[in-house]
Formats: sequence, C-alpha cells, structure tokens
Amino acid sequence: MSINVSLPKISLPKMAAAAALFAPVLAMADGTADWLQPVENLNAGDSAWMMISAALVLFMTLPGLALFYGGMARKKNVLSMMVQSFAVAALVSVLWMAVGYSIAFTPNNGFLGGFDRVFLSGMTFMAEDGKLTIYPGLKTIPESVFFFFQMTFAIISSAIITGAFAERMKFSAIMVFIALWVLIVYAPTAHWVWGSDGWLAKDGVLDYAGGTVVHINAGIAGLVGCVLVGKRLGYGKEAMAPHNLTLTLIGVGMLWVGWFGFNAGSAGAADGRAGMAMVTTQVATAGGALAWMLCEKVFGHKASALGLASGALSGLVGITPAAGFVAPVPALVIGILTAVVCYFSVTKLKILLKYDDSMDAFGIHGIGGMVGAVLTGVFVSSTISGASVNWLAQIEGIGITVLYSGIVSLVLLKIIDKTMGLRVDADEERQGLDISSHGERIE
Repeated sequence: MSINVSLPKISLPKMAAAAALFAPVLAMADGTADWLQPVENLNAGDSAWMMISAALVLFMTLPGLALFYGGMARKKNVLSMMVQSFAVAALVSVLWMAVGYSIAFTPNNGFLGGFDRVFLSGMTFMAEDGKLTIYPGLKTIPESVFFFFQMTFAIISSAIITGAFAERMKFSAIMVFIALWVLIVYAPTAHWVWGSDGWLAKDGVLDYAGGTVVHINAGIAGLVGCVLVGKRLGYGKEAMAPHNLTLTLIGVGMLWVGWFGFNAGSAGAADGRAGMAMVTTQVATAGGALAWMLCEKVFGHKASALGLASGALSGLVGITPAAGFVAPVPALVIGILTAVVCYFSVTKLKILLKYDDSMDAFGIHGIGGMVGAVLTGVFVSSTISGASVNWLAQIEGIGITVLYSGIVSLVLLKIIDKTMGLRVDADEERQGLDISSHGERIE
C-alpha cells in the first residue's frame, strides 16, 4: 500500500525568516547552553555598577584618549589623531559584535574561543519566560553588559596603538591593521588570559584588568608599527612639541576618572574587591604623577604639564594588572616604580634606540604594562585575591604576549605595506594629515 503525502510549499524568504527566528535557540544547544539563567539571578546593584563601569571605559577612549593624543600632536595633525580614536571605536565595536567577543570568551579550547556568539547569536533576553544569558563566573549581571564591558577594552587597546606611529601612517592602513589586529591578536590573547578555559589563566597568569592583554599587547604592536613605518620627517632635527597641552591634561583627567571603570569594574560586581580596586587605582596614579615630576626635577628640568600627565598615565598602567590583587601601600609603590621606569624609557631608551614612538605608546603602555605585571607577582595578597605568587607564570605571560603580538603585528603590517602601503607620501606628511587624509583643518 502506498501513501501519497503532499508537503506544503515553503518559500526561501520564509525559510530564511524561520532560520533567523530559531538561530538563538539552536545556538543554545552548544557549549553555552548553561548560560541561559533565570532573571531572578541578577543583582540590580551589580548590573548598574557594571553598566556605569562600561560607560566609563568607553569614556576613556571617547573623548579621553582622543583628547590626550590630539593635544600631543602638532596642530596640522590634531584632527587626524582624534578621528583615528573615534573611527577605531566604531570599527572595533562592529568587529567585536561580529566575531571578536565569541572567539575571546566562548568555550572551545585553551588557545581560541568558539563561534557560539558570532553576531551575538544565542545572547538573549526572554522577557516572557523570565530568562536571559549570563556569562559564567559573573552570575549577577546580564551577558549583554559583560559583552559591552569587554568591547570597551578592545576599543581602547586598539586606539592606544595609533599613538605610536602618529602623524605619518595612512588612515586606510591604520583601519585595516586595527581590524586584523583586534581579531587575530587581541581576541585570542584575551581568551588565553581571561577565558574560562584559557591556557595562560590555567598556568596562573595574573592580570586583573589588562596589564598584559591591553597594555603590553598594544604597546608592542605600536613599537613594531613605529619602527616599520619609520620616523617622522624632520624627527630629531625639528621641534615637534605638542600643540595644545590643555587638551592633553583634559584627556588624561578623563582617562584617570574612566580608569575606575577599567579597574574597579573588573571585579564584575559592586563588592569589596571593587572598592579596594578603586583605592589602589587612585593611590598608584597619584604616586605615578608625583614620581614623574620628581624625576624631572632631579634631572634638571621643570615639573611639566606633560610630565604630570605622563606620570599619572604610567601609574594607571602599572596598577592595572594588580588593582584587585594588592593592598593600598603596595599599590603606591607600584605607581611610583612604574612611573620611574617609564620616565627613563621615554627620555632615555627611546633616544638610545632611535625609534620614533610619537605619543610614547610603547614607552608608557608597553613598558608600564611589563613593570606592572612583574610587580603584581611581587605584591599579590592572598588575603585580598586568594591567589598566590607565581613568578614563572608572570614572566611567561609577558614573554608570550610580547612574542605573539610582536610577530603577528609585524606580519600584518608587512602585508599591508606590500599591498596598499603604510605611509603617506612626503608632501602629504608635510602638509599634515588633517588636510591630506580628511580634508579639514583647525584654524
């Protein structure tokens, strides 16, 4: 006996709509299935604090870093520097949503996350069912807030790099490099150190808020970039003083305030550890600012506005990996020591090695991140953090990050140089990137 069954015809648009409708559900069948939790698990105070923290970290880039870099540039390049920070923020936001977040924070293996959250598939809020996705380990805030918080880290890490080769690289080359770097370098490194199954995390690497993932990573990429693209025309022969230190001081003030979201927000909750991280961040920054100005006086210079800004930033960078692991007095020591080392890096090492790190991205972020990572291992408090000192792990984290970021950044920049070119031509550089790259200028 035969049975004839007529199936309804379904159009391709309807099939596509159905697939889109059920995509989040299908994604939940994988390794992130247990991320779907009852709304009752959320804590309003923790969620509010983390949303504020995320906004503060974005504030560090827009407009903090944009103003900091813009003020340090020459007048003919100030708009280009600020545009780069804003454009990088837009670019990284889209890429982080598309795939960066997924490969950084979903489970897969120790070296690379999975693709469960590509275009944020599976990240959901079901109002009627009273459920939403929550990232493991942060059980009191929505996954959406965690996603946004981590996105702001990726943004500022990428924006920091642009300061190293300021005033001479093509805008198009910068955008292509940052797009590749954030996916191939930053996201995997974030997974190694902060991912639930990251191999450096399992080895015991301590990085509370990004000394390794953010600052060393970005600083090394910046160093490779500035060496490869070459010095600015007239570097070492012409005066290249910052055009507006008022903007720089306003920018570093925004960075200082925003950094509380950076460090205290990394607690993932409005708790005692967040409170301690706020204290350690403040005292380290203050110590760094004072130490840099003291170095200027010791070596026969006047205490400068740029020195104050650089010292404060050095203290901020140095305390970043340690903020939630150390007590206030060690934090002060970390801020002072980091600023002193960064001072010599910026005023002596750069001259000795003859590289043109325009905004001292490597001298402060790269060097400061390394110093902070080492000192984290020196001063870590088991009472505060529950962690123990593992010198080998800290050195391992620094070494792996330097090698990986340096080698991959070099390869990416070489490819870009061979295909589209890295540097603007000499006439465009003399004219200034405000005009040559963006067709605008400050009168």
